[in-house]
Amino acid sequence: MKNTALTEIHIAAGAKMVPFAGYNMPVQYAGINAEHETVRKAVGVFDVSHMGEFILKGDNALDLIQKVTSNDASKLYDGKVQYAYMPNETGGIVDDLLVYRIDERTYMLVVNASNIEKDWNWISRYNTFGVEMKDISDRTALLAVQGPLAAQALQSLTDIDLSAMEYYTFKKGTFAGINNVLVSATGYTGAGGFEIYVDNQHAIHIWNEVFKAGEPYGIKPIGLGARDTLRLEMGFCLYGNDIDETTSPIEAGLGWVTKFTKDFVNSEALKQQKQQGVARKLVGFEMVERGIPRHDYAIVDASGNPIGKVTSGTQSPSLQKAIGMGYVNTDMAAEGTEIFIRIRDNNIKAKVVKLPFYK
Repeated sequence: MKNTALTEIHIAAGAKMVPFAGYNMPVQYAGINAEHETVRKAVGVFDVSHMGEFILKGDNALDLIQKVTSNDASKLYDGKVQYAYMPNETGGIVDDLLVYRIDERTYMLVVNASNIEKDWNWISRYNTFGVEMKDISDRTALLAVQGPLAAQALQSLTDIDLSAMEYYTFKKGTFAGINNVLVSATGYTGAGGFEIYVDNQHAIHIWNEVFKAGEPYGIKPIGLGARDTLRLEMGFCLYGNDIDETTSPIEAGLGWVTKFTKDFVNSEALKQQKQQGVARKLVGFEMVERGIPRHDYAIVDASGNPIGKVTSGTQSPSLQKAIGMGYVNTDMAAEGTEIFIRIRDNNIKAKVVKLPFYK
């Protein structure tokens, strides 16, 4: 199992450590509900250094990105970030990712930890453009500082005007005395905040300085458990749960980052699917009766006929109710539709709701 540059700090802080995507990661410190609330109301820090980062460089870097990703990266400008996915050739998804435009010839792709090797091989396979590719995942630490007080908590550490940064943009600047740190106004919590990319050698220093600066704002370390409940309240997909090699991006509601104004891997088939409609859809639902939905639980109709499967589910700390996402037959996907989740041989009533759960 791999460690991040901050593993020892988590252990010293009393974190409960678990294996995640091949890494030894903190799942919780004080408890998932308390950590969840810290991020929604104040500010918390996640170590997400397990994520993958690739640098693509060269005159044709954009051409390669346009070929392998679904979104239109030609719309990016220096300092802009874009969410996209990489389609496979059989109608599913290789991974979802962020594309950062550093300059006209240089891009950074941020991919899921469990998919680093697979994604690298996939992009390499399509690299007939002579693009220089560099995998910097193992030497890059990534801190996600999330919550409504994130800008205030971090501002004393940097010359970048954090409160002026627009969502899905980034800047490079001095941070905690370290030069050339990349700070992006991105995150996976829906609570606002920033992600800080830094060389491993500076990770502990940055972590310590962030906690010193954030102390008056009640800053706390947050584990992957709360990261999951926070993203689920926002209806954000988790690769391996809600989307994978077998799920269609059109079924998954990713049509908004699927741009048919260009040619990309499997674009013709996806275009056809969008025009013809899909047989199932990823929906959000909340439980009407008592019970917590879990990954892979069956979804059935009132007569007990199977109509789909739960992909993610939890007891929402912010809403104090059980929520979930799952694929259902399209005729059962409308908001307000009554569905049932099979929990330990009982069909427990739920209803389809509009995402995000947390407004």
